[in-house]
Amino acid sequence: MAEAVRWGILGAAKIAREFLAPAIHISDRGVVAAVASRSPGKAEPFAVYPGLRVFDDYDAMLADPGIDAVYIPLPNSQHVEWTARCLRAGKHVLCEKPIALRAEEIDPLIALRDETGLLAAEAFMVTHHPQWRRVRELVDSGAIGTLRLVQGAFSFFNADAANIRNMPELGGGALRDIGVYPSVTTRFVTGAEPVSASAVIDWDMGIDATATARVAFPGFLLDFYVSMRMAPRQQMVFHGDKGFVSVTTPFNARVYGESAIELRAADGVTTIERFPAADQYRAQIDAFNAAVLDGADYACPLEFSRGNQRMIDMIYDAARG
Repeated sequence: MAEAVRWGILGAAKIAREFLAPAIHISDRGVVAAVASRSPGKAEPFAVYPGLRVFDDYDAMLADPGIDAVYIPLPNSQHVEWTARCLRAGKHVLCEKPIALRAEEIDPLIALRDETGLLAAEAFMVTHHPQWRRVRELVDSGAIGTLRLVQGAFSFFNADAANIRNMPELGGGALRDIGVYPSVTTRFVTGAEPVSASAVIDWDMGIDATATARVAFPGFLLDFYVSMRMAPRQQMVFHGDKGFVSVTTPFNARVYGESAIELRAADGVTTIERFPAADQYRAQIDAFNAAVLDGADYACPLEFSRGNQRMIDMIYDAARG
């Protein structure tokens, strides 16, 4: 049995340089073995990893027998194609979100995953952060009573026309980039799926620059907004009839601020739990490595991702009428 997962990185994107490659390097059983980039010089920052192989052709890296798993941080519009190509090449795949632009595009990936027996997953690092497992425990235990309302916000400012997030042809837009997080965390905590949605979208540069959504779940509502044209903010609140839980840095842990959850009970007593040492990217890679090497369960399978994309599709469809 292999002792480590040898990772190849398909594209030299910022998230790969700053978060995923370092997480693989410090993970328990992961090695940054290769990077493929079609842009000369972009792979240079990865040279810090011992024994790194650099490819200028994506298919050449997929053909390398020394690669076990591939991380894909390519533009959104390319995720389905390259996830499938990695699986067909015999590689496990961790693909950045959104793994697809419509929910039905995930079905062939599920079939291909099952056919090959390989692991394919969407990179929702939040599902591996201990703060979100704790929020789920609190809601499940009745600490806030019966859940009635979830509120969320995620915003940052990016009006750069040259940025892929502002390019509709590459699958840009606020819902696909950050709207997936209020969605995935709500579904992760509650285990529930939405039944209907209403939404208002502010379109700019051909993409949804700001979106406000109200999504009905059985027994509770989710209200959230996301924007790429507002000052940075993020928060999630789970409000019940006996209390509420507030997550102060729900998504960009250790970047936006300190990871902490605040529980306010019916008697007014507030309890704060902090998670200063938690690295959600490393936790994600450790979980992926364990699934590959040991057959361990993985917190975010493609079926879970399909449910999330279905919700995003529902919001887009509601806004377009």
